[in-house]
Amino acid sequence: MRVSRSWQGIKTEVERRIAERIWQPGDMIPNEATLAKEFGCARATVNRALQALSDEGMLDRKRKAGTRVALNRVAKATLDISVTRLDVEQRGAVYSHKVLEQKTAVPPKLILSRFGLGSDTTLLHLRSLHLSDGNPFLYEDRWINPNSVSGIESVDFHQMSANEWLVQNVPFTTGDISFSADNANSEEAKILDARVGAAIFIVNRTTWDGRNPITSVRLAYAPGFKMRTTI
Repeated sequence: MRVSRSWQGIKTEVERRIAERIWQPGDMIPNEATLAKEFGCARATVNRALQALSDEGMLDRKRKAGTRVALNRVAKATLDISVTRLDVEQRGAVYSHKVLEQKTAVPPKLILSRFGLGSDTTLLHLRSLHLSDGNPFLYEDRWINPNSVSGIESVDFHQMSANEWLVQNVPFTTGDISFSADNANSEEAKILDARVGAAIFIVNRTTWDGRNPITSVRLAYAPGFKMRTTI
């Protein structure tokens, strides 16, 4: 069976093996290095898939003790970081994106404070626009800590959005997320092709790997956006 090299594809394959009792409850599963070799992907990709299954209660992961299939699955409330491209395509639309700005700069004090970094720290700043059938769907204003993301300097974000690349390649251990309604300022209105003051849905999200900050992003959705999730 051919398995997608994305973390979502590996997650699906592990779920299949558990559901079909190839891996029984309580069984120790192969380690990340072994699975990465089997699937032909980076170890970090396997880690992301296994962590997602652990968060869902399907796997029991313990440091230095390996990963086992959970004896008794415990339902947990979780919220995955979605890939915007898939979100658009699942709505039956054609996805595209534009990089509006990419530079290295000292971020605002709020970002530095959130990351716990010094006032002279520089981060990668990316502003992108995601489109649905050529129309503005989501404006993304993102700061990335290059010290936590190996090889980030060589990534071409014109080919793959920062959102999708980070989800596929950079595992995280914790994060915080907030949702709010806001009124589009002049910059947001211009980018989203909306009127100034229009109601827009805002998501602010920050992720860490242990104590190392990875990225902080502000997502501004075009007017009319609706979010659906499951519990």
